Amino acid sequence: MERIEAMEKFCCGLSHLYMTVFLSCFSAFMVIPSMTDVSLSAICPGQDECSLAIYLTGVQQVIVGLGSLVMMPVLGNLSDTYGRKVMLTVPMTLSIFPLAILAYSRTKYFFYAYYVLRTLIAMTCEGSVEFLALAYVADNVPETRRASVFGVLSGIASSAFVCGNLSARFLSTASTFQVATAMAVISLVYMKMFLPESIMKDNNFSNETEAICLLEKAPKKGLEFFKTLPSFCDMLYLLKTSSTFLHAAIVSFFVNVAQVGLEASLLFFLKAQFHFDKTQFADLMIISGIAGSISQLLLMPIVVPAFGEEKLLSIGLFFSCFHMVLYSIAWSFWVPYLGALISVLSIFAMPCLKSIVSKQIGPNEQGKVQGCITGICSFASVVSPLIFSPLTALFLSQNAPFHFPGFGIACAAFASMLAFIQSLMIKPNNDVANSSVNDSNLAEP
Repeated sequence: MERIEAMEKFCCGLSHLYMTVFLSCFSAFMVIPSMTDVSLSAICPGQDECSLAIYLTGVQQVIVGLGSLVMMPVLGNLSDTYGRKVMLTVPMTLSIFPLAILAYSRTKYFFYAYYVLRTLIAMTCEGSVEFLALAYVADNVPETRRASVFGVLSGIASSAFVCGNLSARFLSTASTFQVATAMAVISLVYMKMFLPESIMKDNNFSNETEAICLLEKAPKKGLEFFKTLPSFCDMLYLLKTSSTFLHAAIVSFFVNVAQVGLEASLLFFLKAQFHFDKTQFADLMIISGIAGSISQLLLMPIVVPAFGEEKLLSIGLFFSCFHMVLYSIAWSFWVPYLGALISVLSIFAMPCLKSIVSKQIGPNEQGKVQGCITGICSFASVVSPLIFSPLTALFLSQNAPFHFPGFGIACAAFASMLAFIQSLMIKPNNDVANSSVNDSNLAEP
C-alpha cells in the first residue's frame, strides 16, 4: 500500500514538474527571436550589422558564465539540504524582473537597464531551473528509467521552445515581452501551489540505486562554515574517482563551447547574410523545437533501450557537429531550415549525458553532481564568447581576412567534433561507484 501511495505521489510530482518546466521555459524562450532586433534597434538603430551588439552579448555571456561557475554547485548543494522546490523559487522569482523592464519599454536606456539586471541575475540563476529539475527527477526515478525521463523533461522544454516561438511569430515585440512576464509569474505561482517537495533520500527507489555517495568519502574541509558549501575539491574528487564522470565533464565542456559559440554567431550571421528578422528567427526555432520535441518525447524512450545512453550520446554529438557545419556554409536562405531539421538527431546528446552523470553519484548528492556539471558548462560559457564573439564580428565585417561569414560557426562545429571524439571513450559501467556497489552487493548474505 505504501508503495502504491509513493508511486502516485511520484507520478503527480513529475506531472507538476513537467508543467512548471514548460511554463518557465515558455516564458524564457518566447523572447529569444525578438532579442536580436531589440538589441540592434537600441544600440545600432537602422543597421543589420553591429559589432557593439555582438561584443555586448559576448561580455554578458562571459560574466554570466563566471558567476554560474561559482553559484551552480552552491545551489545544487543547498538543494540537497533544503529541497529542490525551495531552491527553484529563487531563479523563478528573479527571472521575472528583467522581462518586466522590456515589457515596459525597449528604448536605449531601458535596454541597458535590462542588460545589467539580466546579467546580475543570470550569474546566480542561469541554467538552475534545468539542473534542479533534473535532480528532482533523479530523486524519484530509478536508474533504469532515468535516461528516458530526462529525455521527456528535455522534450517538454523543446515543446515550450516551439510554443514560445510560435507566440513570438504572431505577437508584436511589445506584447511578446508582456506575455513572457505574465507567464513567468504564472509559472512561479503554479510551482508554489502544486509541485510537491522532492522525496529525495527517503524515497522508495533508493534500494534500486546502484551508485553510492562518493562525496561522503571526499576530504573534509576544516572550517565549519565551508562544510555546508561545495568546493572545487568536491569536483576534483569526482573527476579523480570516476573516469566516466571525467569523460562526461570534458564532453560537457566542449558541447557547451560549441553551443554557446553557435548561439553567439548564428543569429547575427543570418541577419547579415540573409537579412533574417524576428519572423524568420521564430520560424527557424519552431522547426528546431518541433524536431527536438518529436525526438525526445517519442524516439528517446524507444532508442535508449536499444542503443544505450553512451552510443546515443555519440550519435547525437555527431549530428550536432554536422548541422553546425551545414549552418556555416549556408549558401541560400533555405539551408538553415534544413540544418534545423537535423535537431531530431542532435538533441539526443544532452539528456543522455545528464543521465550518465546522474548514475555516477548517490541519491543524496544529485544536486551536487548536476550543479558541478552545470558549473563546468558555465565555465565553457566563459571561454566560448572570448573566442566566438571576436570571430563573428571580424568575419561579418568588411575587414575579414578571407570571405567566410560562417567561419565562427565552423569553429563551433570543430568544438562539437572534439566532444564527439571524447564521447567515444565513455564506456558502460566504467566507474568506481558502480564497481564498489557491486562488490558490496556480493558481500551481502
